[in-house]
Amino acid sequence: MNEQAFLGALKGAKVPILVLDQKWHRLFAVSGKPKEIIENEASLKLLLAEQGKLTSELKEYKKVKNNLMQGIVQNMEGVEHDKYVEEAKNLNDNKRLMEESKQKIEEIEDRLMELPVQIKAINDKLMLDTMSFCYEKLRTNASEIEEISTWITEMRIELKKNLIRKQNREINNREIYVYMNDIFGKDVMNLFDVKYEDYEQNLRANEEAVKKAKEKALEKAKEEEKKAKELENIKTD
Repeated sequence: MNEQAFLGALKGAKVPILVLDQKWHRLFAVSGKPKEIIENEASLKLLLAEQGKLTSELKEYKKVKNNLMQGIVQNMEGVEHDKYVEEAKNLNDNKRLMEESKQKIEEIEDRLMELPVQIKAINDKLMLDTMSFCYEKLRTNASEIEEISTWITEMRIELKKNLIRKQNREINNREIYVYMNDIFGKDVMNLFDVKYEDYEQNLRANEEAVKKAKEKALEKAKEEEKKAKELENIKTD
């Protein structure tokens, strides 16, 4: 279904003014709004601002028109009865302003009739762009969810395998120690236990000494490099 046919199918649907809906803005909280949606949003905001401004102006012009009407009635009474020149001048001014107000009111009302059509057109376009964006995001998320789910399943299988390996090694260690104890006796095993512990401690001590020696050598190298740079700067100066 093309865009025009789709819009025709949605003709009777009630779509809220999207830019006024905070939930609509939340749809783009993670990824941000695409360029086309940003442009349509800006156009829609301008039309809404114009509509609000013209609505306020229309109220003001109608108020002015009513005041002018009252002034015309009063001045007409003065002209008819007392024939004052000032009242006649005010009457003409009021009539002129009355015509200008009527013309301005008609212009505003005409524009206010056009604006809802334009607002709906951009709002519908914004809706289509939003739906396209969201469904594409749903497809992308679904694909990533599937990949992550597969990875989790594989990791669970691997975790189970490693747990079994770990348990097997622990059982094997216990069996070895028990059999060795049965074969060689407690006294011999105690001697080897002490020797093995000493070996482990010496190994850890050697590893720590090597680590400290490396760190010390690295610090010394940095100091020598710093001194070399300082000498080079002095020569340059």
